[in-house]
Amino acid sequence: MIHLSDDQFRRLMKAEDAIEVIRAAFTRDFSSTLRMPVRSALQLDDALLLMMPCYDAALKAGGVKLVSVSAKAGVKAVYELLDPATGIPIARLEANYLTELRTAATSAVATDMLARGDVRTLGVFGTGRQAAAHFAVVPRVREFTRFLVCGSGRSDRQGFCRQIRAEHGIEVEPVSPEICVRDSEVICTCTTAVEPLFDGRWLQPGTHLNLVGAFQPHTREVDDETVRRARVVVDTYDGALAEAGDLLMPLKSGTINRSQIVADLHEIAARKKAGRTSAGDITIFKSVGCALEDLVTALWVWRRVQADQTSQPQRNQQERLAGCEQPSAIPGAERPK
Repeated sequence: MIHLSDDQFRRLMKAEDAIEVIRAAFTRDFSSTLRMPVRSALQLDDALLLMMPCYDAALKAGGVKLVSVSAKAGVKAVYELLDPATGIPIARLEANYLTELRTAATSAVATDMLARGDVRTLGVFGTGRQAAAHFAVVPRVREFTRFLVCGSGRSDRQGFCRQIRAEHGIEVEPVSPEICVRDSEVICTCTTAVEPLFDGRWLQPGTHLNLVGAFQPHTREVDDETVRRARVVVDTYDGALAEAGDLLMPLKSGTINRSQIVADLHEIAARKKAGRTSAGDITIFKSVGCALEDLVTALWVWRRVQADQTSQPQRNQQERLAGCEQPSAIPGAERPK
């Protein structure tokens, strides 16, 4: 069985790879091949355990991600890729970076499909790992020239900006919530907030939002006004309608109705439905996390490792043959005269 750390995963899969893998996964019709229960949760003593299984017959692959959330250890994830014929694990991956990368890649795919083509300012709420991943990945699909970040009062925003500059060459400006919303044409919310981060009246027409932080019915990152003004696309209907407090709260209050959720990501990717219908539309992509994203990402990396292992003996053989062709490379051999 293959074991991979976060660092090994990071070296194997780049942002562009993840974007294309996620795009391909949501473009194809998986309605008859995918088995993906809604994420289940189990409360432990001082931690929350999340379980995200998935099997796709078309891919001949299955797996499950286990995520623990606690005040003491933060968020920790591991992924088990399974042999679908036996159920036996064939790979175990440390999945913290996997989760960050596939989430940001999904936001990038949604941004590519829903944001206007002329957007230039990216604003991110949050200064954690997901926020950093979104600064690294989302700019791959649009030519942003200005980058804004809004963190909580407890966060080290200056340190975060230095980190993003050092790792990605991006100059990020720390700003207030109002400036972040009013000045950004694409907004990503990557926080652990349980209440709205900003006033929805601040949003400019034409803005696109990726909401990725809240994944429980009682938590939200945006207010009713934000959702009321927007055309909403979700990663999956089942997940969003079970877990997305950003949508469930305004649905319960009657601020919006079910028809305002205009599509899921597959329907947009496959061009079955339209997300943005005009330059002035405000669009929302609401993600609660989808096990298919984990499966296709883990599967791509596993196949990459398998291909590298297969090609390594061939490379060694070629190197040995190449060495034999050079007599000077063999001790005691002389070049022909």
